[in-house]
Amino acid sequence: MGAGLFRMVRGALAGAAALLGLAATAEAQTLASLPMEAGATTLGDAKPIAAWVTFCQGYVSECAVDRTEPARISLTPATWATIVSVNRRVNKAVEPMTDQDHLHVADRWDLAEDGIGDCEDFQLLKRHLLAEAGLPRRAMRMTVVIDEKGEGHAVLTLITDRGDLVLDNKTNAILPWHRTGYVFIKRESQDAVAWVSLGGVTSPVTTANR
Repeated sequence: MGAGLFRMVRGALAGAAALLGLAATAEAQTLASLPMEAGATTLGDAKPIAAWVTFCQGYVSECAVDRTEPARISLTPATWATIVSVNRRVNKAVEPMTDQDHLHVADRWDLAEDGIGDCEDFQLLKRHLLAEAGLPRRAMRMTVVIDEKGEGHAVLTLITDRGDLVLDNKTNAILPWHRTGYVFIKRESQDAVAWVSLGGVTSPVTTANR
């Protein structure tokens, strides 16, 4: 990751006192109002996005699944504050640009090392930082959806004790999965380096959405 971007975003994790201060604010604004509900139902195996396969070859630790980790995130005020802060800071720090415009390829997944990325790069960077902060990677799954424009898009699903919540670079709002307006297609498995279906009928070939 580029040093400048890393320092900028890592500020989201700096200082226990800052996190505790954010916790009270984040809880008052959002955590208390989150519904207690079931998450999305998985429906068997799904074919991975090709660019994810390539990403996992170069970033093995980012795709590894540790089945000893919790399958759900317990949302405390401090944990919620960390999620809110990282989500906002990555959304602000990374310049949105399609892979075609940026790298002259249809779809490439990475950690936005140069400070530029499209949808999946935002979410991968968020997961990287949240995992560094101690959240279980197994409970943070890259997810493919069809967005409001009918295009392939990637979001990060947090599987929590309040249901499945979605981190998105199109908004700083953290929403329950069924309130995003998206059609959910598939996401990474919690049990293997693989993907599972979420029931969406049409699967995009890429997630080249900025």
